Amino acid sequence: MSRFAAFVIDSGGVGALDDASTYGDAPGANTIGNVAERLGGLNLPNFTRWGLGCLTTIRGVPAVGEPRARVARLREKSRGKDTITGHWEMAGIVTEIPFPTYPDGFPSEVVAEFTAIVGKPPLGNKTASGTEIIEELGPEHMRTGQPILYTSADSVFQVAAHEDVVPLPILYEWCERAREMLVPPHAVNRVIARPFTGSPGAFVRTPNRRDYAMEPPPSILDRLASNGIRVHAVGKICDIYCGHGVASSVRVTDNRDAMEKAFELLEKVDQGFIFVNLNDFDSKYGHRRNIRGYGEALEALDALLPRLESYLRPGDEVIFTADHGCDPTAPGSDHTREYVPFVHMGPEAGANMGVVDGLDLVGKTVAASLEQAPCK
Repeated sequence: MSRFAAFVIDSGGVGALDDASTYGDAPGANTIGNVAERLGGLNLPNFTRWGLGCLTTIRGVPAVGEPRARVARLREKSRGKDTITGHWEMAGIVTEIPFPTYPDGFPSEVVAEFTAIVGKPPLGNKTASGTEIIEELGPEHMRTGQPILYTSADSVFQVAAHEDVVPLPILYEWCERAREMLVPPHAVNRVIARPFTGSPGAFVRTPNRRDYAMEPPPSILDRLASNGIRVHAVGKICDIYCGHGVASSVRVTDNRDAMEKAFELLEKVDQGFIFVNLNDFDSKYGHRRNIRGYGEALEALDALLPRLESYLRPGDEVIFTADHGCDPTAPGSDHTREYVPFVHMGPEAGANMGVVDGLDLVGKTVAASLEQAPCK
């Protein structure tokens, strides 16, 4: 049997959707295209060959007449612009009722319940950048032991704590209990543990983040598992789907580590689905509005494509896609609602498929390949 590897360039959007303004976006978001323009061009020779430049104007990445891959711009059907909504739609789950968000912080009853879990009231309780709020409130947190609670434009309940002040098992327990606590109408799609280390003025978030997502409805991952097809998750994929359908999972420290873990799986597994999230694009560069970092990360990923191709066997397939945008040239620090790329290396000849409705083309393509069924 063949292997199928899908890589999510977390936040790698390729142009604003028509309804982006209703999600609070400024006009003209285009994560990859705007990064390339602002940097005077990107050096992505392998993605150029595969056909990425056919999807939007990317300075330095021309549209080729005969792309090696099948490429398309996917239009999200779900209502949202966040990680859970995007990843769930890839696996066939369309979110028609958006998850709740809290632009003014969480209501008093939610804070009171969380205070009862922790034993002391949280600091913050506002919309904030994760790196900025730990700089602002980290010293007080270290003095008092009070956790830092914050959210964003997405449906997230984020709890930050210094690893020397709140041991990881305790932080994880707080977040697990918060996940149980947050039921409708406050059923946010993720509770996120955000540990950090360092000293005032030099705090650093660690790789020990944990995501506690809403339990998903049945998805293509469950279907693959029921058919005896093993799903191997790399990065935060397992957290996003609460482990449903996942046979094995590895955590990673950064994009490079995620790719290395994927290569290790391609070396040792003979069949199944390898599902990889490349989170640095979003967390380190998109949200932090680090244009240069985003561009350099794209070039670093492109440089690994020949190595990826060297691991592929006859019958193997690969997709590169994204879950939403997070344009580092846009104002603020939030996600942007964008088309996402679909770059598929498989048995069919390369082609520009134009715009396709639904991120679920990803899951349908994976299932069609591994189940040997027609992709509808």
